[in-house]
Amino acid sequence: MDKFDKFIGRTKELKELEDSTQSGPSLIVIKGRRRIGKSRLVKEHAKRRLGKEYAEGKTFLEFSGLASEEKLELTAQDQRDHFSNQLVHQLKIPPCTFKNWYDAFIFLSSQLTNRPTIILFDEISWMAESDLTFIPKLKAWWDTSLQKYPNVQLILCSSVSTWVEKNIINSTALFGRISLPLTLDELSSQESNEFLKCMGFKGSAQDIFKILSVTGGVPWYLKHINPQSLADENIQRLCFTKNGLLTHEFDRIFNDLYKGENEIYKKIVYALADGMKTLSDLREVLGYEHGGFLSKYMKNLCTAGFVTQHNLWSFKTHKKGKQSLFRLSDNYLRFYIKYIEPNLEKIKQDGFSERSMDNLPGWQATMGIHIENLLLKNRSKLLKAIGIKPGDSLADNPYIQKSTKKHKGCQIDYLIQTYTNTLFICEFKIKRHQISPEIMDEMKEKIKRLDIPRGFGKAPVLVHMSDLAESIEESRYFYKTIDLRDWLEEESFS
Repeated sequence: MDKFDKFIGRTKELKELEDSTQSGPSLIVIKGRRRIGKSRLVKEHAKRRLGKEYAEGKTFLEFSGLASEEKLELTAQDQRDHFSNQLVHQLKIPPCTFKNWYDAFIFLSSQLTNRPTIILFDEISWMAESDLTFIPKLKAWWDTSLQKYPNVQLILCSSVSTWVEKNIINSTALFGRISLPLTLDELSSQESNEFLKCMGFKGSAQDIFKILSVTGGVPWYLKHINPQSLADENIQRLCFTKNGLLTHEFDRIFNDLYKGENEIYKKIVYALADGMKTLSDLREVLGYEHGGFLSKYMKNLCTAGFVTQHNLWSFKTHKKGKQSLFRLSDNYLRFYIKYIEPNLEKIKQDGFSERSMDNLPGWQATMGIHIENLLLKNRSKLLKAIGIKPGDSLADNPYIQKSTKKHKGCQIDYLIQTYTNTLFICEFKIKRHQISPEIMDEMKEKIKRLDIPRGFGKAPVLVHMSDLAESIEESRYFYKTIDLRDWLEEESFS
């Protein structure tokens, strides 16, 4: 079997796609960040649903928009001509030209049969960007033509999640017509581990986490890991060579998503690379006046999956607080900002050809923050590892208590409040060497500073990837210690 033949993960999404075929024609919308595997998911679904006919290319029709370049703005006719060329190639019909999107859609439906058929419009935002009538004509086509084909699935995909939200999911034209909206996230840590192992990667848990601290669980990035090389060698090749796959990926991401406004979004992302911030913190750092436009940009970054909003809450009332924490949750973006971008000139001159990741300035701290990102994206597994049942958690997020006259400030890596008013105070500690007993004093000081109502339980939890000093285990201070070297093995959480 070729190392990429096996499809990893997405069990829930595949089931939802299959279920959506049970009640007539279905309109599916899939969004997610660049390289996350949207079209790969659709093709896997098509293989499973269509079987032999998918292999023969009869009932799976795939169309992708053309990306505009900085010096080349594409017209609506350019997009229609590209659509026409793809149609001709797949159906093996004579060349044709369409002067109107509705004519193109109607011609496509005239080629359909009553067999189960999947039509994929990939990067639909590119297809539609030069024609304001695209969505209304798509709606008219769906209402008047595709409804006649009960076994058809029309799947719309895009990496520009904000465009999808505005023009499709929240569009009045398509209201009530979307059978299934899907947001595709990164693969979980366990799925990423399985992906790399299926490719033949033999590295340790430390090596796996080192790779994930740079790539996250983005399948396309993981696909380019060389299983015959060590983690450092892979990161070196992908990130620190002038033609490396990830050396210039940052600019491609922002140019695709935020044309005309990418510099504003970059400023926000750079500010968040130094740590979590509230909206007021960001305004102060960026020098922005109080107003709604920053909230809009933050919402767009969260929708795109690059930033995560963590709500603060009141321990007593359980109500959401007035402020939220915003975290740069995309590991690649943060790695680029911290290490690739400052060294681009050296990289162009092959100045990083022999550099070890462990020798990068602040690498252990950076890896720690990136592993925190991975843990927070896999929080259901983390809750299970702690022993908290689904539904028992009232609130769980990173937590910051601002310094006041009454209380000192403190930051909790991950705080969980249960309905029985027990607070699980989690510390993520990633060290190269053994963790010393001082960690208990650090936790005691944090808990002392935290303004906790009377009668609440306090359960400290240590999540680590190092050996522990013997006295830590003997003290039984921590409610639970979780070794991430076991984290990647699915059996540990079954």
